[in-house]
Formats: sequence, C-alpha cells, structure tokens
Amino acid sequence: MSNSRLARPLGHGDDLPAPPRVRLDDISLFVDLDGTIAPLEATPEAVGPDKVRRKLLDALGARLGGRLAVISGRALADLDRVLEGRIAAIGAVHGLVLRMPDGRIIEAGGSERVREALDDFRALAAVDGSLLVEDKGAAASLHYRRHPEAGPACRDLAARVGARLGLTVQEGDMVVEVRAPGPDKGAAVAAFMSRAPFAGHTPVFLGDDFTDENGFRAATKLGGYGVVVGHRRPTAATYALASVDEARAWLNATLEAHG
Repeated sequence: MSNSRLARPLGHGDDLPAPPRVRLDDISLFVDLDGTIAPLEATPEAVGPDKVRRKLLDALGARLGGRLAVISGRALADLDRVLEGRIAAIGAVHGLVLRMPDGRIIEAGGSERVREALDDFRALAAVDGSLLVEDKGAAASLHYRRHPEAGPACRDLAARVGARLGLTVQEGDMVVEVRAPGPDKGAAVAAFMSRAPFAGHTPVFLGDDFTDENGFRAATKLGGYGVVVGHRRPTAATYALASVDEARAWLNATLEAHG
C-alpha cells in the first residue's frame, strides 16, 4: 500500500500530512483504543475482542520487542476484557493507573471522592434512562451518546461535582468525566519511556480524543510525534489519519514494509 493513499485530504480544511513509514526497530508505540484502533460504539460494553485487531496488536508487540502500550480512558479490567489480556503495558483511566511491562501496577489515589461523584451521576441517570454511568475506580464517566441533547445537563453536573469535590473534569466524545487529580496520558508516556524496553527509542503516540493531546505533547517533547486519528482540531499532533480504518492500514503497512 502506498503512502499516497493514506495521505488523501482529511477534510474540514485540515492540512496535516499522513505519518511516514517508520522503522519499527527505532520506535516505541503508544496507542489509544476507542476511536483510534477500535470504532466508537454507543456504549463502552459494545466494544469487545476483535480478531483483526488482535492479529495486528500481536504482530506489533512481537515486532517491537514489547515496546507497545495501550493508553486509554478505560479502566484496567475493561481494557483486559477488550484486549483479551494480551497487552502487558497499559495506561488506564487516562494514566491514573499504569501496568508496567513486568506486571507491576502503579495507581494514583483519590478514588474516595470519585465514589461520591458516582452517586450524583447515578441520580441524574435515574431520571434520564438513556444516560450511562461508568465506574472506573479512579474516575467516573457520564455517557450521553444515546441522548446527545442531555449533553449540557451532563457537563453542568460534572462541573459542579468537580468543583465541590476537587476533581478534574474532562470531556470526550459524548461523555464527560470527573477523575482524581494526577497523572495524565502524557505522564504515562513519560513513565513508560523511562523504563525498558521503551527507553532509548522514539515515542509515537496515536490517539483521537482531547485527552490524547497530552500524549502527543509528551511524545514530541521526548523526540517523537503524535498522530491524530479523525478530524479533531486544533491538535498538538504532527500527523493525521482520517479514521480507525486508516490508522489500522498505516500500522499494517508499516508491518508489511518490515517483513
């Protein structure tokens, strides 16, 4: 597959180029899950194991010598469910929970305040049954994909709850979340890059969402770059791919180029 096919115009006036082919021996690869290598679905539970994604990640992990980490807003147990426990290095809950390649888990505190936030979110969801509350331990999410008109009410509630409890508020695609203050996806990249087998290689971060911007910045600061998937702008990423399909195609083409 030629790179010119991946470099077609991305729309919305975007002018970021597609990422170049890379030497896999040179990089450490960090990828978000939803909206990056897995399509966005109506609910988090709707995303499950996928044999095509499994084959791709298995091949990347082997070819990279373990220098592959998934960094996502999902909880660690949920990532293991979707990825079938096949990825050793994971940054869960936007970096608040890290599982290092040796299996050691590093977790930020503050989850007791999140428990209180969950009560507020569940109270609103009890009134509007289309809303979905997700308990991530160190974070609480309120999904409104099934009722987009409820977005302003969800965001307002999260802002009030965050201010009251001293929690960080962040927005995603049809979701708003409160989380304990602490590490973000950029901090997760830095933590992995300080340790074997990631250290000494060029970091490349693929992501689609606002929270991935911290990952893009960290990768750039450490001599690498970010690749934004989709049309989110402005962005700190250096390159862009239009969709999950194009992200997978680029990764597969990179593998094919290295046998």
